[in-house]
Amino acid sequence: MFGEFFVIAVTRIALSFLLLFLASTVSAQPLSDYDPLAGRQVIERAIPEVTDFSPVEGNRAVQELYAGEELVGYAYQTIDFVQTPAYSGKPLNAMVVLDTEGVIKGSKVIHHDEPILLIGIPEQKMHDFTDQYAGLKADQRVTVGGKSSERRVAVDGLSGATVTVMVINEVIMRTAHRVGGELGLIEVNAGSKRPPVAEVDTESFQDKTWDELTGDGSVRRLLLTRGTVDDAFIGGPAEGVEAAAPDERDDALIDLYVTYLNAPTIGRNLLGESQYQWLMSELEEGEHAIAVMANGEYSFKGSGYVRGGIFDRVQIRQFGDTFNFRDLDFYRLSDVYAEGMPDFSEMAIFIARQQYKFDPGTPWSLELTVKRQTGPLDSEFAVFPLEYQLPDQYYTRAEPVLTEEEWLEEQPLWVQVWYQKEFQLMVLGAGILVLLFILFFQDWLVQKPKMMRWIRHGFLVYTLFFIGWYALGQLSIVNVLTFVNSLISGFTWETFLIDPMLFILWSVVAGIVLLWGRAVYCGWLCPFGALQELINEIARKLKVPQYTVPFVWHERLWAIKYIILLVLFGVSLESMATAEQMAEVEPFKTAITLHFDRSWPFVTYALLLLVVNIFTRKVYCRYLCPLGAALALPTKLRVFDWLKRRKECGNPCRLCDHECEVQAIHPDGTINYMECHYCLDCQMTYFDDHKCPPLIVKRRGKRRGQNAPGRPEEIPVVQVS
Repeated sequence: MFGEFFVIAVTRIALSFLLLFLASTVSAQPLSDYDPLAGRQVIERAIPEVTDFSPVEGNRAVQELYAGEELVGYAYQTIDFVQTPAYSGKPLNAMVVLDTEGVIKGSKVIHHDEPILLIGIPEQKMHDFTDQYAGLKADQRVTVGGKSSERRVAVDGLSGATVTVMVINEVIMRTAHRVGGELGLIEVNAGSKRPPVAEVDTESFQDKTWDELTGDGSVRRLLLTRGTVDDAFIGGPAEGVEAAAPDERDDALIDLYVTYLNAPTIGRNLLGESQYQWLMSELEEGEHAIAVMANGEYSFKGSGYVRGGIFDRVQIRQFGDTFNFRDLDFYRLSDVYAEGMPDFSEMAIFIARQQYKFDPGTPWSLELTVKRQTGPLDSEFAVFPLEYQLPDQYYTRAEPVLTEEEWLEEQPLWVQVWYQKEFQLMVLGAGILVLLFILFFQDWLVQKPKMMRWIRHGFLVYTLFFIGWYALGQLSIVNVLTFVNSLISGFTWETFLIDPMLFILWSVVAGIVLLWGRAVYCGWLCPFGALQELINEIARKLKVPQYTVPFVWHERLWAIKYIILLVLFGVSLESMATAEQMAEVEPFKTAITLHFDRSWPFVTYALLLLVVNIFTRKVYCRYLCPLGAALALPTKLRVFDWLKRRKECGNPCRLCDHECEVQAIHPDGTINYMECHYCLDCQMTYFDDHKCPPLIVKRRGKRRGQNAPGRPEEIPVVQVS
């Protein structure tokens, strides 16, 4: 028997040592084992003395960092806590290191899928941006751009990647606040505002009995049995002290009631009219009366109470703060009048004074302290709270008044981005209204060719400089692929609302495609298209010779952009990141988003397209642009054909065919809306009776007093040389 006991004991001891050994090896690993490598490098840079790390108990996503035996900080990856979609529609992952005081020691993005950063803005600029967070406290409010104030810290943004850096700011500071709060490094509610103080209705009154007052929650009860109190001291030095006998455990130690007296329906029913009016006259503005009544052998006042002291057995807790009552806050309560009210052995009125900023409409608790003496000078305490919430019918509360800055900080990230780009959106909206005016009144405008050309060139300048170079509103085939990919993998509005300029432009383009087709975007709203057209216009003014692609080649070359679109779409189904890199066939990022500030291969490619454009208008748009191809496909669904044609167009007259710079008019006179850029040149010719051959004949016939010839052979013929 003894031998068996000995074996079991030895086995248990051995297992204990083994578990301790395994626990030590699991909980303390050398920093060289930390994965990923990029995360380890952030830790080493932020706190060089770190030698070991181990997961926090209860949250293995956070690592404790040790320098020898000393805890020096914490590290975590943001992807484990928030997955805010960035510009690419996918969340990014940053490594954040905190010290033991809740200060950010280092942060760095270790993975992202942002197209603007994959091949565009150097990643070092993004790392320079995240370096600004070193030294900030986890509970600080941080915004991108603007000026710092007492309530917030402003960090410098990154030109060309506004949305991306706002998402980085969001994930770093939100997770730092959350992790810091969980670890007790910061106060989670630090800086939070209380709601406006509730206003008690002092006019309304209803006769209510004691049962009605207790039934609707106006009066709350706390019944403590001796057994309940004894159980609260189990495991401590006071266990068994003054313990009740087994047959006394269900006896009431104290049966306590509490209520709020300022509300007339409660106060007048309990105190009677004269006592209630006296009590209210004693209260200053912002003071509140609370009645406490009890039966039982335990006194809530306490036998040790002396004049000038405090009532140490009861206190009020609200908003996490506590306050006690002094003798000057106490009134005797002897006369009570509520029908059906029981007799109480102990009653009191306590006053919550102004300095405590008590809010009657917010839940609060009366905490009753029970003490057990464990020695001549030693004692143990147990606290029993009685929760109280004043019923809604007794008070009203004003809506919280937030400053503009406070309101904005509570909004989702996409709302903050929209708010920060308010000026850009207003100017964009004004430009879109101007464009809609041009489109709806085009028949009137094109009859004034000189004015129409000034309007068009002015709008192209607006598109290039404001929409493109200033607001970075250049649409891309990447947006189309992201949208299609989101429909497959899971659509969320936040992915597209995160960039308001692109969201509005795409919304407008969707409507335009249905009404006018692809032509309006490519001819009026595309910044790179505007850049090409303006350069070509300048070249024509300088008498640079222009070359026209033979139509037989032209109608074959325009198929290239559809092939590029299909390739990109197919690749995106397998790898969106690869498709984004292949989408560099678009020069938009180089010429518009990054203002040509890129490595020489990209700049050379964009400049080459612009040089070719000097001699032949919009070569890229016509033959290579996958975005134009994507917009052209739904063009067949357009509702109207706004561009007017005559029966003579194409046979015998081919003037518009000859003048169309993008060769969207076929030799037979029909307009190919899938290739048209809606420059309206053909419409200016259509209404010009000094240029359009059918109108010229008609005008000459009227001058001679004759009708215009009806036979095609009488119309002047313009042939393409």
